[in-house]
Amino acid sequence: MTPLSGRVVDDPHQLIRAEVLDPQFRYEAEHLLPWYVAIEKALAAEYVRMGVISSGDAKEIAAALDAITPAEIESWRQRSLSDIALAMERFVADRVPRPIPAWHVDRSRNDLQACAQLLAGKRWLCDFAAELESLTAAIRASATASAELPMPGYTHYQAAQIITPGFYLAALAGRLQRRSARLLALLDDIDACPLGAGAMSGQELAWDRDRLAALLGFSRTEPVALDAVASREWAAEVTAELSLVGALLSRLCTDLLVWGGSEHGFFDLPDALSGISAAMPQKKNHPVLERIRGRTAHLTAFHFDVLLGQRNTPYTNLVEVSKESGAHLRAAFETGSSALRLLTVVFDGLTWRADRLRRACEAEFFGGFSLANRLTLTAGVPWRSAQVIAGAYVKRMVEKGTAPGDVDPAALAEIAARHGHPPADPDGLLDGVFDVDGALARLSSAGSARPDRVAEVLAVQEKEARRLGDAWRSRARTLAGVRAR
Repeated sequence: MTPLSGRVVDDPHQLIRAEVLDPQFRYEAEHLLPWYVAIEKALAAEYVRMGVISSGDAKEIAAALDAITPAEIESWRQRSLSDIALAMERFVADRVPRPIPAWHVDRSRNDLQACAQLLAGKRWLCDFAAELESLTAAIRASATASAELPMPGYTHYQAAQIITPGFYLAALAGRLQRRSARLLALLDDIDACPLGAGAMSGQELAWDRDRLAALLGFSRTEPVALDAVASREWAAEVTAELSLVGALLSRLCTDLLVWGGSEHGFFDLPDALSGISAAMPQKKNHPVLERIRGRTAHLTAFHFDVLLGQRNTPYTNLVEVSKESGAHLRAAFETGSSALRLLTVVFDGLTWRADRLRRACEAEFFGGFSLANRLTLTAGVPWRSAQVIAGAYVKRMVEKGTAPGDVDPAALAEIAARHGHPPADPDGLLDGVFDVDGALARLSSAGSARPDRVAEVLAVQEKEARRLGDAWRSRARTLAGVRAR
């Protein structure tokens, strides 16, 4: 068998094989092999176009490539320096009926590897986007079902205004859709074929790079050969976006963990999604939310792993950048997708407790803002003074232990007069101002928590969801077509 190199004649050290080369080989056999096969077929077709090999040669090469499986290629690992590209070359050479001398002429593994990695990354992005779409749909469904249930909204960890679960979830669904749109834009931005770069400076034969890009489902070629093999910026950009998704999910889980605690009990989860405490049998825990939030931290770590693997390296093809900096890229996608799937199941099973939500609203003086508005708009009290009067009234009621719904017009009149603005109709100012349902009904601006405004937002999101879903499925079909050739 022809040696693989004339410059280095010894096989790799056994420790290097065991620690570095063999794990890399098996990873690529599991995750990148179909893309390597697709690339080799495209390159063979281009050889035919250039007259370097015959169409019959290309058909025999393609037939041999189609016979490659992870198990088959593993048998060639030891004889191919534990390098999957070299193993494929030897596998095919062993299968074709006669030698094809020009096959692999004017070629490098550098752009081959860069291309396979990018194709796999594009596929993983499409898969992640599908999981993100499912979660966003589950959140929208929960938002639709809970858009009329009053609940406390919190700012600075304090009860602030009356909202609804539907309003809150519509906001989160919108942010997740934005992340999906950003990922789609990123996919299109990185959709440039690296083939044709060779080792770094281009190739000597007249390869039709645009044709190669089209055969492999890319929208265009990478314009500069050096960028094609030196940059793995796309891996850093992808993991940055996954990290942003994770940060958003962590905030959602934080709210759910608080709202699902015994002090609030705003929702129920099925027993199948809950946990127990062996020492405290009264508890029903929600460890799935803790798991999800914990996994989102890994997404940020994976991004820094890619970034730190690339910084302070020369801008050229390096194993450090092409292999080590992306060593956990697949794990990043798997971790992110797992978090999305788990949270989708949570929302599929989550039931909001309307009784607990309403009681929490009735216990707070949420109408203070509305009272200040009325003092200004109906009694002519300057806005800042109206704020002071409303705040003093709420303070008086809290100190007396009076429930928000048990209004005291005399107290309001006395406080307002003390601040120089005696109201003509204190009863009218307080009429329904602390009513829970009235708080939602009084909202009128677009994007507010009023149920019909939430419904408007959800309708727009539904339309955008269809657009994004169609766009992602179109990209996924293109990639599926590449693997099927």
